[in-house]
Amino acid sequence: MKHTCKFSAVKWLVVCGLLMLVSLTSVGNVLAVNLTETDKESLRFMREEEKLARDVYHVLFDMWGSSIFNNISVSEQTHMGTIKTLLDRYDIEDPASEIEGEFNNSELQILYDELVALGSISLVEALNVGVIIEEKDIADLHDRMNPTLPKDIKTVYSNLLKGSVNHLKAFTSNLAMQGFVLEQ
Repeated sequence: MKHTCKFSAVKWLVVCGLLMLVSLTSVGNVLAVNLTETDKESLRFMREEEKLARDVYHVLFDMWGSSIFNNISVSEQTHMGTIKTLLDRYDIEDPASEIEGEFNNSELQILYDELVALGSISLVEALNVGVIIEEKDIADLHDRMNPTLPKDIKTVYSNLLKGSVNHLKAFTSNLAMQGFVLEQ
């Protein structure tokens, strides 16, 4: 059973990596256009939200040693890099702090603190934190997808969405292995 889980984890990490590579390639082939302030704020927010996921998963991996947190934090770092490419392309200042667990967006700072506290209760709660983060990411990406976005941003958001769906599946699968099934 453990061998199957490792294979599945490696499989979805490879898929996520390939999706990000496609995103980066697509981003590199699109000319920059003027963005609305809403679109710029969306990119800044998503950069920090991906950082939140990465930072929380780092802490939870250190706390619980479960490889899912390490594997997905690597993917979140790739997501951060993809959004950083867009920020650079559109000459938008990067809001992400270099310091782990530190955020310019006060709502994300509060959420980070709450999620780390919740995840420190038990491994099951830590896995639930992963579900919370990925569900939030999915909702926020859906909220930010709009028809007026440039193609490069739509492509990146679409691929981030696919990655978050895969991450959510991984967390729910790990919860099921712990004997817990989430209600839909």
